[in-house]
Amino acid sequence: MTTAIPAVATPTLDEIRAWPATVDVTSAARAMGISRAQLYRLIAEGNAPVRVLDFGAKRVVTASLVRLLEAA
Repeated sequence: MTTAIPAVATPTLDEIRAWPATVDVTSAARAMGISRAQLYRLIAEGNAPVRVLDFGAKRVVTASLVRLLEAA
């Protein structure tokens, strides 16, 4: 028997505004409605529509994510 994996809800803009200053790529991609792999690809190409910091692990600046989503 296969167990269904529950879908993770897309966060609301108000929820995103309450996030810490930076978030992981997975959370940012979910908020943008794209896959984690797609956001990593955009980051690698230098085409990410959000500001990304690299501290060994990539972190997306929440304020830039909010600006992007507000403009959509």
